[in-house]
Amino acid sequence: MSFLPWHSTRSGPAGTVSGRVPKPPIVMQPHFVRRHVELDPFLPEGQARGLVELCEAFGSYGMYSEEGLNEGIGEGLPQRFDAAFNFVRTGGRLGQRDTDFTTLLARTNYFRETYAYGDEVFAPGIEPLVRNERLIDAAKQVFDRPLVQPAIVYANILLPGQELAVHTDVPEFRGLNRKLHPEWLIVVAHHCGLFDEYRLPIATSVSWYQDTNGGEFAFYPDGIQAPAVAYDVHFNTALVMDTDSVFHGVDRVAETASSMPAFLPRMRLHPQGGGAWVVRDGEIEIARYRWEEMRFSVSWKAYCFRDEDERDAWRSGNKDLSVDRVLDTLCDDLRQRGRLAGGRPSNRDLAELLVDEYVKFPAPADA
Repeated sequence: MSFLPWHSTRSGPAGTVSGRVPKPPIVMQPHFVRRHVELDPFLPEGQARGLVELCEAFGSYGMYSEEGLNEGIGEGLPQRFDAAFNFVRTGGRLGQRDTDFTTLLARTNYFRETYAYGDEVFAPGIEPLVRNERLIDAAKQVFDRPLVQPAIVYANILLPGQELAVHTDVPEFRGLNRKLHPEWLIVVAHHCGLFDEYRLPIATSVSWYQDTNGGEFAFYPDGIQAPAVAYDVHFNTALVMDTDSVFHGVDRVAETASSMPAFLPRMRLHPQGGGAWVVRDGEIEIARYRWEEMRFSVSWKAYCFRDEDERDAWRSGNKDLSVDRVLDTLCDDLRQRGRLAGGRPSNRDLAELLVDEYVKFPAPADA
């Protein structure tokens, strides 16, 4: 996902709210699932090479830019301001800061399209991956749950010089999902550990179909206080894990030009045949790339259920969470932690306080 570019108007990640007291040391989240499964090789070679052909046959790819700003709680902040502010403040996993705002934006505005969603198929030929038994078995291993229901398959393409900020994915709860509610709040609801009985465990696979120069998949299976694992991206490999819990990102893809083009959300990436690709703004050509310079990955997500009753509860919507209940519970917990005194702060101040208290990012590697 693209997180940038948004700069906090405050001196720190949460600013200053009257009644706050110093925060306690970082505590690891014991409810996070950290197991992961590596598949190397993943698919029969012919099927893997077929996905490269599918990528080109699909057509053009739009830019996966930041969704609109929040309204109400967290108003004026981007959906994933948690990861955006951390990236701007630290320079990401490797502490690589860009002072130029346009370059900072271009580095994280990568390209994405959906290949399948539920029973809908948008990229003919992707069906075997949707129901791939190796992915389903790996998902069962990650969560130790027997019922796995594939939900979505999508492709990400990063160009030279692009990267993905360290983050955890947006989880889902009964009653809370990213289509209706602020993404940062759903992330907080998972990180705090107060609503785990309502969470819908989602297994994520990321698979690769080329050898990439740079663009390592960096993840923290042992928690934020342990070093990251920088997984070298190479042809026909896959990882499966709980990306809602495990921090992860993409290191910078090797740059092939002296400066990043000024990518804008309206631009699209088009195949030209023979391994050539071009970014266009309407009819205007912005930049050209070769396939071997790019980073192509396919992500697969699936719900994991303990039993039929749990799946039925998800489908029926019974006993769902509400945003008011989540916020009331979080504010009560902040008071018990000594982080909030008195009434509820303003919408923006409360949003920044919640992220500051509950979402603990790994420090940069050079810190």
